[in-house]
Parts: sequence; C-alpha cells; structure tokens
Amino acid sequence: MRTRRPTPMSKEAPGATATTLVIIPTYNELENLPLIVDRVRTATPEVDVLIVDDNSPDGTGDRADELAAADDHIHVLHRTEKDGLFAAYLAGFRWGLDRDYSNLCEMDADGSHAPEQLHLLLAEIDNGADLVIGSRYIPGGKVVNWPKDRWVLSKGGNIYISLALGTGLSDMTAGYRVFRREVLEALPMDELSKAGYIFQVEIAYRAVEMGFDVREVPITFTEREIGESKLDGSFVKDSLLEVTRWGLKHRATQAKELSKEIAGLVAYEYKHWRKRNDWF
Repeated sequence: MRTRRPTPMSKEAPGATATTLVIIPTYNELENLPLIVDRVRTATPEVDVLIVDDNSPDGTGDRADELAAADDHIHVLHRTEKDGLFAAYLAGFRWGLDRDYSNLCEMDADGSHAPEQLHLLLAEIDNGADLVIGSRYIPGGKVVNWPKDRWVLSKGGNIYISLALGTGLSDMTAGYRVFRREVLEALPMDELSKAGYIFQVEIAYRAVEMGFDVREVPITFTEREIGESKLDGSFVKDSLLEVTRWGLKHRATQAKELSKEIAGLVAYEYKHWRKRNDWF
C-alpha cells in the first residue's frame, strides 16, 4: 500500500491506543446496546465508548444514559433525528476530535463487529498505519450466518470496487475500522457522498489517494442475532453507480497524467537528439 503521507501531519507515538474512542451509532438497539458495550469494556478496558443515538423510539437513548452514568469511560451523544449512518458517524467524529482523541473507531451496535478483535486493528495503528479496516475478504477473514447470495453480492461488489478504483483493498465497504485523527482532519467530510453506504468506500478511497497508509486486518463478521438489519437493497445499486463514476474519473485522470509524462519525455528526447545530431 502507498506510504507517502501529507507532510504537515505528524503521528502520535506508538502505544497511543489509550486515547481511542469507539463510536457506536444506535437506532432501536435496546437489547443489543448493553451487550456490545460490555464486550468492548471487557475486551479493551483502556478505550472510551461514545454511543450516538438517533432518538430511538424504543428507549435505547435512555439505556445509553444509564450505562454512561455507571461508567466514566462511556459517553452519549443524543441526536434529534435519524438521517443516516454517515451523519451519525460524522457527529461522533467531530465529538471525538473536539476532545483530542488520537484514534477513532467505527463499530456496529448489533455485534457483527467483534470487540474481541479490536486489538488487531489497534495493533496496526501502533505499528504505523493511518487507517485500519477490519476485512472479511483477506486471508483469515470470514463471514458467519450470511446467506450465500448475500455473501456473493458483497464479495463480488468489493472485487468490482477494488478494480474500478485501483486501491488494492479487498473490503472497502467494511464498517469496522480505526482512524488516526489526522485522517479525519484531512478528509473533506462535507463533500463525501451520501448515497447508500458509499461513504465507507469513499473515505477509504480518498485516504489512499491522499497518501495515507491504509491497511486491512482479517476479522470475523457475524450477522446480527437480535433486531433487524438497517440495510435495504437500494444501497447496492447506488453504491456501484457512484463507484463507476469515480472509477471512470480516476482512469481519465491517470490517462491525462500519463499523456503529460509521455509528452514531456518525447520533448526531452527530441531536444537531446537534435543536440547530438547538431542540426541547429
């Protein structure tokens, strides 16, 4: 993966995981919330948790307040409306950046992202990565309790995305990831696409294009056992259409840059050829 990074940025020293914030968006996750928070606090007691609740009608926000009242490592951000996962994460990112956390983690509330594997992502951050993605589709990664057609759709979609954008990443739609704060500070969050769940792809793509060190580690993704999925089928169509547009633009930019390099090389060689042959 690319190693160039924007020069104005500096990294925290290795071992900075004590200033990690795990952001857990919620909407009607009353049963799942205490389970996932307990698992996070047990697996990684050094991290803080921010629950971002979108005014859940089932009482999830009240349950979050109870958890926070009992544990100083747990915080709650109440939002007044449900306007998408990206908006919830964006609010969580801003909350964490305002409070000087070094690393910010995305994690689902439904248990599909195992808190017991968070240490794998944090270890890569400590080893110098800027963004670490928990991947289902690299060796060692797997998916549990998905129907075959959903796995094929997700796997095939990620192959297409990787080829279209040329990132070399295997799971750009994955939502289990840890960012160094410098990545989030550098990304133009207000410009990111709101189509479906495409923001996960765009964030990874832009991070690679900006020269950040983006890595993947294998994780086990487990389909939720309690509650209903928030996904609908439209996100696949919206996401792939958007990626196709980015891919075409990316290839056009590459072709333009290559043409400039070739033209410069031809001009250079022609100039020196004239000198060698003493025409003028």
